Amino acid sequence: MTAINVLISGASVAGPALAHLLHRDGYRVTVVERAPAVRGGGYAVDFRGAAFEVLDELGVLAEVRAHDTAMRGTALLDEAGAESGRLPAEAFAGELEVPKSDVTRILHRITADDVEYLFDDSIVALTEHGGGVTVEFEKAATREFDLVFGADGVYSRVRRLAFAPHEQVLHHLGMSGAGFTTGNFLGLDREGVLQPAGNTAVYLFSAGDPERLTVSLSFATDSPALDRRPRAEQQDAVRTAFAGRGWQVPRLLDAMAQAEDFYFASTCQVQLDRWSNGRIALLGDAGYCAAPTSGMGTSQALLAARSLARNLAAANGDHRTAFAAYEAELRPYVAENQARGREAVALFGGQASEG
Repeated sequence: MTAINVLISGASVAGPALAHLLHRDGYRVTVVERAPAVRGGGYAVDFRGAAFEVLDELGVLAEVRAHDTAMRGTALLDEAGAESGRLPAEAFAGELEVPKSDVTRILHRITADDVEYLFDDSIVALTEHGGGVTVEFEKAATREFDLVFGADGVYSRVRRLAFAPHEQVLHHLGMSGAGFTTGNFLGLDREGVLQPAGNTAVYLFSAGDPERLTVSLSFATDSPALDRRPRAEQQDAVRTAFAGRGWQVPRLLDAMAQAEDFYFASTCQVQLDRWSNGRIALLGDAGYCAAPTSGMGTSQALLAARSLARNLAAANGDHRTAFAAYEAELRPYVAENQARGREAVALFGGQASEG
């Protein structure tokens, strides 16, 4: 029997996890990733509930646990910087929190020998026909695949090409923010501080590297339009939102201008009526991002990979049956997580919505 040939777009968490499980079941797997190499950096990610079962099935649970940030909680600060309360570690770190760079490195390592990776490339066209999907790449030659999976994040190229434009499926939750790292001038040790004020919030924490402080400056916005604007415009918007704020904010705004790892993103959810279209399916943030405020993005990605692999195996490769079962299995779980994401956004200066 000829192996089923699949393409996965995205090499973060959902993509490599699915690649490993499908290769185990006899599929021939290619992963395309627009970054030039395995991505480093990024915030820590947390794991909850059944995600531990998936890590165990992938054979990496003990290794992932070894990178636990061991966060000790977050202090709530008033506008003068005095502590006004505390949040337990579980509020942000879940049952286990690990730097994302360690997770992506581990998942790439367990797949590198068995899966073909196309780094520094991306999909430009998808054409489904009776026997498969013709995929055109920016750099690689056009190829044929039996199935295509989009695990390429909130601004998924696969979703835009095969489902709908971003503006039709992205639901803005009223908040945007900048992230970067700087020197740990507060001396935080596996702990964070959160200072909400009006429609803005400063969240600082140190995890993993005691010399570095991870900074999040979030503020209320009407749309995700700034996501695609130049860095200078994004930083101007941050400065405007935090103008007049005291405590450490002026120092943080200065550090933002110098940061080499500056990142800007709006808090959005992805809401689709269906997660598959013929031979093409979505998983993780590409299909149903619950927003970072939910704390469930990584767990959703892992459970989605397991569900897709198991349902494809149960359906003997019949993608129509498998994709329908996958969606029926995960939709209630995703709905709960998206509700959680909407509720939590107000803590960081956003405008909570019913969705």
